Amino acid sequence: MGLYFFAKALHIIGFVAWFAGLFYLVRMFVYHVESQAKPQPERDILTRQFNLMEWRVYKIICNPAMMITWTAGLTMLFLNGGEWLLANSWMFIKLIFLMLLTGYHLWSKRTIVQLERGQFSFSSWQFRLLNEVPTILLVAIALLAVYRNALNFLYAFIGLIGFMMMLFFGARAYRKSRLAKDE
Repeated sequence: MGLYFFAKALHIIGFVAWFAGLFYLVRMFVYHVESQAKPQPERDILTRQFNLMEWRVYKIICNPAMMITWTAGLTMLFLNGGEWLLANSWMFIKLIFLMLLTGYHLWSKRTIVQLERGQFSFSSWQFRLLNEVPTILLVAIALLAVYRNALNFLYAFIGLIGFMMMLFFGARAYRKSRLAKDE
């Protein structure tokens, strides 16, 4: 039982650090894109600094945290056994969300490379919206982990859609207020 609780503690530490890193990383993408509107030499200085910071957050925070999260989580699954896994359908859904989060993590690396090359695939507004993806995944994963098989998946899905709409309209209202101040 001691190994299970140790794995659980590592899992919590890992996912907290992983989410923190992803939140910060994509926020830097927003500022990186916005820095391109600055005059020279400020633009080049900011670009170099953002590239450095993005790589450091990705390599020093996000990668190790993701590995700790997955390793500790898979350790707990192994310790619980196959029968437990089959009896807990919520875990399969949680694993799907974790794969989506891992995909987002890998997309972030590709985005760092693109930004480093001066290829801007998204505007700062689009990056602001993409920065909410881990928030949505965090809410879904937390609900599954707490409620487990007692979660009403229909209500959870409707609630998650409502939450996503709130995030979108909140971000849009913030954007409008920023644009109004700039005029």
